[in-house]
Amino acid sequence: MQTFDPKEISMTNKKIIIVTDSSASLPDEIRTGLDIRTIPLWLIWDNESYLDGIDIQPQAFYQRLKNSSTLPSSTQPSVQEFKDFFQECAKESDAIVCVLASSRISGTVDSAEAAKKLLPDHPIYVIDSLFSAMGQGFIAVAAARAGAAGKLAEGVVAAAEKMREEVNLLFVVDTLEFLHKGGRIGGAKRLLGTALNIKPILHFYQGLIEPLSQTRTKKKAIDELLNIAEERLDGRKMAEAAVVHVDCPGEGESLKELVQNKFSPSKVFISDVSPVVGTHVGPGGLGLAFYPGE
Repeated sequence: MQTFDPKEISMTNKKIIIVTDSSASLPDEIRTGLDIRTIPLWLIWDNESYLDGIDIQPQAFYQRLKNSSTLPSSTQPSVQEFKDFFQECAKESDAIVCVLASSRISGTVDSAEAAKKLLPDHPIYVIDSLFSAMGQGFIAVAAARAGAAGKLAEGVVAAAEKMREEVNLLFVVDTLEFLHKGGRIGGAKRLLGTALNIKPILHFYQGLIEPLSQTRTKKKAIDELLNIAEERLDGRKMAEAAVVHVDCPGEGESLKELVQNKFSPSKVFISDVSPVVGTHVGPGGLGLAFYPGE
């Protein structure tokens, strides 16, 4: 895949609007010149509801999490919220391409599909990313770049689907507690019995969070994560990457440097994940999203 230069984007092309949800946690830098709209998920905490990344920001969220005796939960936007959001986008677009969190860990796709049926007069394409965080994010960006390059809706969808086949998201968590309580743990359930003694390396596989490997320390886990990334590249160049961190910016910067030194991608973004993602992964989570060049 060719590297991307934001200067090549046409700033006047508004015919196709890309929609994603807040769990993609797109860094501002990667949005440059792209028309990507974000519909927020909901965070529910002590009977109060917060729009993800709007009513509550990551820094305030993690500070509260450290001092709270309760854990928050999350939910997808309602069908009506999606309908209203799509209607606003429809006013300035010929089509909408919507890239959302994996349907196997979230009901967001279902809400969007239901809203789509209520708006039959406007072309809306709903894509199940089968990922979250920057795995999902790179798919949305691929769609937006195709739209900015003048592709018609079908070409934009094809670009997103191609990226879905190519992107990887590997991550390490300090504890499986948050994934377990949030019901997002998938096949990693079998690791729970030794969860206090391991640092698992996880990935998205067919839309679910599954275990890949496990180590005894975070440092060894990061080394293993990089080795797995190298295996998956299989001799190809890493085109772009994004380091995803959950309230551990120092570790995120360290991983960014390791990725740059080892793989020399054209760009390594840093994604400070949204509170909803942090709710399910837990503080200290660290991940790497990437895709290969051609």
